[in-house]
Amino acid sequence: MSEKKMTSSRRHHLKSLMLQIAQGFLEAEAAEAEEEKQRYMDENCPSLSLPGTMQDLQDLCRKLHQQIDLADEQRYDMESKVAKSNKEIDDLKLKVQDLKGKFKKPVLKKVRMSADAMLQALLGSKHKVSMDLRANLKQVKKETKEEEKESVGDWRKNIEDKAGMDGRKKMFESEA
Repeated sequence: MSEKKMTSSRRHHLKSLMLQIAQGFLEAEAAEAEEEKQRYMDENCPSLSLPGTMQDLQDLCRKLHQQIDLADEQRYDMESKVAKSNKEIDDLKLKVQDLKGKFKKPVLKKVRMSADAMLQALLGSKHKVSMDLRANLKQVKKETKEEEKESVGDWRKNIEDKAGMDGRKKMFESEA
């Protein structure tokens, strides 16, 4: 505990200084990017001067179309290079993960899916059989038991019959 802790006012002062310096760097970077853009435009896109005759205008249009085609080819080449580089980066990331031997398990969402939908997703268009599990079950008819109406008699007799172990035995035997 020999080190002294920084006070909160000192910490806030240093933080604000760092933010001011970073903001200055960002502004300088934006100005530099704008200058670079202006230089590129001056080099590759000279100012447009419209000629007066029809033939000169057509020549200018042809020239502009050629430049557009050239720019499109360059854009396409760059896009293909970027796509190829991204694919290589992904492959290398997978190789690095394989070498480490540690795999991140993705967080899976719970999906409610019927058996038919699951087979359809797994097998694609090959799945034609319906997986109705209830169709294969045996049909069982419930028999309604008509309870025998006990004759209304002396209620004390019923209580005495069911009292004790003999009575409980009779209760279970009569239900079974």
